[in-house]
Amino acid sequence: MQIYMVGGAVRDRLLGLPVQDHDWVVVGATPEDMVARGFVPVGRDFPVFLHPSSHEEYALARTERKSGRGYKGFTVFTSPEVRIEDDLARRDLTINAIAVRAGQASAGATFDHEDGVIDPFGGRRDLQARVLRHVTDAFREDPVRILRVARFAARFHDFSVAPETRALMRQMVAEGEADHLVPERVWQELARGLMESQPARMFEVLRDCGALAVVLPELDRLWGVPQTASHHPEIDTGVHVMLVLQMAARLQAPLAVRWACLMHDLGKGETPADLLPRHLGHEQRSARLLRAVGQRLRVPTDCTELAEVVAREHGHIHRSAELGAAALLRLLQRCDALRKPERFAQVLLACECDARGRLGFEHSAYPQRARLQAALGAAQSVATAGLAQAAQAAGARGADIGQAVAQARTRALQAWLDGSAPAAV
Repeated sequence: MQIYMVGGAVRDRLLGLPVQDHDWVVVGATPEDMVARGFVPVGRDFPVFLHPSSHEEYALARTERKSGRGYKGFTVFTSPEVRIEDDLARRDLTINAIAVRAGQASAGATFDHEDGVIDPFGGRRDLQARVLRHVTDAFREDPVRILRVARFAARFHDFSVAPETRALMRQMVAEGEADHLVPERVWQELARGLMESQPARMFEVLRDCGALAVVLPELDRLWGVPQTASHHPEIDTGVHVMLVLQMAARLQAPLAVRWACLMHDLGKGETPADLLPRHLGHEQRSARLLRAVGQRLRVPTDCTELAEVVAREHGHIHRSAELGAAALLRLLQRCDALRKPERFAQVLLACECDARGRLGFEHSAYPQRARLQAALGAAQSVATAGLAQAAQAAGARGADIGQAVAQARTRALQAWLDGSAPAAV
């Protein structure tokens, strides 16, 4: 039995980056050998085991043969005769196809012993050259690898995609392989890529090979759609959305906010040509489209719900300085800010990303965010429980009680607008 550390753990150690998870491959063993040594089997599609002490995953070396379309269209073969080089050959990129003998993989090791590093496909060379390159032509057999290359481009933003890999990805899309992507895997890769430092690069790579038109056609069609230059000096809607997304990364926004930034202007792709560059009603169109995207890709509910509020209300939030007390309360109510103040804070962050995600506005202030947080505080200052009890005692019921609470909150907001303390209620 020989054990190797493989994949991202080796890659990141060679790059001097922190390693979060370790992947181990075992050569020369059977499942029975692993169980006899105390390993716990957990793999459903191929033999994977948990180490009895560290609980890290150890997989038996394997090869794969294409047997159908898509992510699961493979037949997996494991045997004690499968070499580590055979296992590395099935991996996606050369920088992920490097292995190190377990004895060389101890904490702090520098991997400077050639006999301990197995690198049959030039992964270290591509790390030095900052290139993302596929290992073998078997890359074409799994469309998820298109998404993974795009995600790695977002993470390693100073790496280029090798011309031959770009050509292969385009060919895979043209042959319909991307049509068989499983929704859960699409979301998984998109979500991970969105959280990288340069998420816009993921969509640049997906557009370049044509895959974005397959997995997110609603987003893909935004490029080339003009906007009013006075509000959007960058003009192109697709460019704007990428600037917004990059601003979200710059402000270290959570996933739900980044997804909302990506989705907020989808409706501009359906604006009738005779209305361009104006986009009347795009907010409701965006909300409808992003709901459909969320259902198709099985996006988590919190991401879709936040995105819907941002798509529908971002224009009103941008112009909120013009609103009086009653209109401010209606805005807070439409955003469900009184019940979900934490989510409202994320809505405001997404709106700041939208406002600053424009050419020349990157360093601009966005006072609406702090102002609306303060407005929410003024509305929250109303002692609603006591007010409702007093209204009930006076004979009010149902909608009348709600109206009394709304009036009190409006008075509190007006007092706040006037610069005085919230009105006592």
